[in-house]
Amino acid sequence: MNPEFYTLAAFEYVADVQILKGRLEADGIPVFLRDENTLNSDPLISNAIGGVKLQVYFSDKERATEIYNEIRAYAVDDEGNFRRCPNCKAQRMEIYYNRKGIFYKLFPFFEKRKYKCLNCEFITEPS
Repeated sequence: MNPEFYTLAAFEYVADVQILKGRLEADGIPVFLRDENTLNSDPLISNAIGGVKLQVYFSDKERATEIYNEIRAYAVDDEGNFRRCPNCKAQRMEIYYNRKGIFYKLFPFFEKRKYKCLNCEFITEPS
């Protein structure tokens, strides 16, 4: 077994990762949560350390990515419809925060919400 890990996703809080962790483990994929204990003891430093990272073995990367894409929460508009990418027309967009600069790292709630297409990686602002 290859001891090297692949970071599948990062989440702001430990509670956000639990559903995905449970699903992956139910499918026989070992899961490791990096920085879980650190954030359990002080959740306010999540932005500073990049959140809790869900990691899998490189050998499980493809299967874990497929499962993650099946259950991930895609962005929806005010009517509950999936947001459509203006570039490639895919309905696979998620909320995206750039968090560049010390100000937005310290005060992330001031940053404007954007959406990132998981198909073509186009970043757009809500209309």
